[in-house]
Amino acid sequence: MSGPKTLGDLAAAEQVRAPTVSRLAAEMVRLGLIRRRADPRDARVVRVEMTAKGRRVLGKGRELRIADIEGRVRRLSPPEVDALAKAVNIVEEMLRD
Repeated sequence: MSGPKTLGDLAAAEQVRAPTVSRLAAEMVRLGLIRRRADPRDARVVRVEMTAKGRRVLGKGRELRIADIEGRVRRLSPPEVDALAKAVNIVEEMLRD
């Protein structure tokens, strides 16, 4: 999350309906992971932003996912590692276009 977002922005980014994001946001507020704020330009709009606790939880989740992927890659055979490297290169090329 890169700065305050509206619930509509989050719903679009996650490709879910707004009520789904609204329920998730309410729970995340309750857990202290995000805070809601009125938009300074339009009081009808609510923006959410991560708290320090939310950033820590997000960072820890990323660390765990990366460690899991690293462990899985270490178990691959050399030919599988080569195939994976080629696939990564193809995906990177696709994303540059």
